[in-house]
Amino acid sequence: MSDEMNKATLPMNNEQTTMSEGQNTTTGVPPLTLNASLRWDAISRILPKTLGDTLEIGCGRGGVTARIAENAHSMVAIEPDPQSFALAKANIGHLAQLHNCMSFELPGDQRYDTICAFEVLEHIEDDQAALQEWRSKLNSGGNLILSVPAWADRMGAWDNVAGHFRRYDPAELQKLLEAAGFIDVHVEAYGAPAGYLLEAFRNYSGRKMLANGGEGVDFADRTAGSGRLLQPDNGLSGIITTVAARPMVWAQRFFPGRGVGLVAVARLPE
Repeated sequence: MSDEMNKATLPMNNEQTTMSEGQNTTTGVPPLTLNASLRWDAISRILPKTLGDTLEIGCGRGGVTARIAENAHSMVAIEPDPQSFALAKANIGHLAQLHNCMSFELPGDQRYDTICAFEVLEHIEDDQAALQEWRSKLNSGGNLILSVPAWADRMGAWDNVAGHFRRYDPAELQKLLEAAGFIDVHVEAYGAPAGYLLEAFRNYSGRKMLANGGEGVDFADRTAGSGRLLQPDNGLSGIITTVAARPMVWAQRFFPGRGVGLVAVARLPE
């Protein structure tokens, strides 16, 4: 990951909270969006049985982090956007050690058994450099688990609003991971059938946002704010979203390998 790109994206203060700081026992685990629920269903089925010491890059509000932490020996998560970091600290500060920084700014030289990066790689201009930098933080034999939007020809208004440089075809993502030195690469699509409808809605919303001044927003600021778009709260909207996601998740299991997103797992050689 190029320092120029990272430093231009967001101002970082490398604020850290330990697992005892920012604890909020009333907030609970953040609800997932509908699309994130589909993604988590796919991720949970490819997660290694043993996660060990785990790092999540770009944890957002911490919804997936909280779920991963249940099976991790230790959990570290980083979130560069200050607003999302503040929410993560309130939501999951008792579950993970959190850092408000980019991955290359992470203090210390700790290596991890598992590194996760969900909906992150498409935001980075030099994705090859990012993978090399993440690789340097993995123990030998460690696993990289990630997700990205699928199919280059599906680039749409929402990708523009969210600050995506690209989408990935499955073969392209596999080749990219292998070129970065990973082995045992597994890539699969997820999200059908509901994901197609959700993406159509996101693109409609994206076109409205762009027409209402979104085109003038700096690309780096689009990336910074992408994790805050269309998020349910911890109240009624979160409950409604959680309930609505259940039949969508159930339905996608009848359409394996199809959809608008990709999940991947790859291993670093021993």
